Amino acid sequence: LDICWIELVHSLGFGMFISKVDICAEEICVCLYEFYRSFKDYLHSHIPCRRRDVLVLTPWLAPIVWEGTFNRDILNAQYMQKKLVTGVVTFAVKKYVQFIEGFMSSANKYFLAGHQVIFYLFTDNPEQIPHIQMAPENHLFVIPVQNHSRWQDISMSRMDIISRYIRSQFQYEVHYLYSIDIDVQLFEHIGVEIIDALVGTISSWQYTARRESKSYETRTESQAAIPKGEGDFYYTASFYGGSVAEVYKLTRTCFKGVMKDRENGIEARWHDESHLNKYLLYHKPTRLLSPEYYWDEELSRPRIIQVKRMCSVRKNSKK
Repeated sequence: LDICWIELVHSLGFGMFISKVDICAEEICVCLYEFYRSFKDYLHSHIPCRRRDVLVLTPWLAPIVWEGTFNRDILNAQYMQKKLVTGVVTFAVKKYVQFIEGFMSSANKYFLAGHQVIFYLFTDNPEQIPHIQMAPENHLFVIPVQNHSRWQDISMSRMDIISRYIRSQFQYEVHYLYSIDIDVQLFEHIGVEIIDALVGTISSWQYTARRESKSYETRTESQAAIPKGEGDFYYTASFYGGSVAEVYKLTRTCFKGVMKDRENGIEARWHDESHLNKYLLYHKPTRLLSPEYYWDEELSRPRIIQVKRMCSVRKNSKK
């Protein structure tokens, strides 16, 4: 059978349906295939062709989102019907206030454009926030946050802050919540194709690396340790999210791991990112974003990256 036909059957959930009814599976498949042949041209014009050059589905059947694997018009229509609100959490502490204008201007333009988004900006310098003209459907809330002497402590405290604010505020204001680093800029639209219960972004550094060379924490003394031979993908902590309930569980669990490590006098290799990877190994994300959604500008761009939606900002070491 045509591979697109097989994908269509699975995408529409007919595999599950066939297993639950007491009729001949072959008869159902024949009927569905005849339907598919009749409407093949229509389906191909409305359902994007699957990419053949990249992995688009995980072993646990979670989609990996790449350019050319979704129809944003269909997704937008479904999202609009549900009247959902999405939140974005970002931190601008110390010298990172210099990235606020670039991030907010680009995110206001390209992140879930046309849909309601609430941006929560945590900073230790509220008075340095530049004026930003927000889109009518978007809102920006500036929240003062304590400073730390070490950037590692700033990084690891984010999980605690996010979980506490979810419990006290965010759960009443948004349905989905995403954490994004402030030192990035968006260059293309990031739309509702990112929306799911638990979402991780595959690191642009680690996507093609062998499992043994991924930057997992391996010291068994750390709560972030991943046993040798385990691990699916390496996820960046620069962009992750999901439903408010799932993000709360993730951030709460990761921060508990950070605190346990601190009690034992150990610090995970890549701090909160190491704990994030440990969590997502045993709590599989329901959707993965390809490196298109966070590309490190220090890397050369391979052919599989058809579009760079969000990129890290090159930093001036003197600032």
